[in-house]
Amino acid sequence: MDQYTNLVVKVILNISNGSLSTEDIEETTADVFVTLWNNADKVLEGKLKGYICSIARTRTLNKIAATTKKTVLNIDDYDPEDDFSIEYATEEKDIHRELREIISDIRMPDREILIRYYYYNQSVSQISNIMGINLATVKSKLKRTREKIKALLTERSYTL
Repeated sequence: MDQYTNLVVKVILNISNGSLSTEDIEETTADVFVTLWNNADKVLEGKLKGYICSIARTRTLNKIAATTKKTVLNIDDYDPEDDFSIEYATEEKDIHRELREIISDIRMPDREILIRYYYYNQSVSQISNIMGINLATVKSKLKRTREKIKALLTERSYTL
């Protein structure tokens, strides 16, 4: 915890962009380490930092959703065909596996730009400043990388 707390807080702050209170940030930080503890057997050697960042991102998005959700569910809106299914879960796992494979093959700095934008929720201007790359270059690299990923997924028979 001592080694990764600052990283976790930084991920939470980047993703929440000021939408969480100090208490929510502290609670989310604790949740990250509890989740890590409960899933320690799933961490691959040399992948701890990425795993922690992934947990932090997910927990932050869940916390934001929980704190901003103020709608009341209406039974008339229930659609039994929207329920979770094994087929849907399997398809989701397949596409996530394919995406990880495709992203790991993307060359730097394009991969870093993509990860910063989609996984750390950094804006293109933040990425431009952090990486020292022209704003227009960041935008074009992001657009080309998305097109490449879409083409590869389509080529692999995924419908988008």
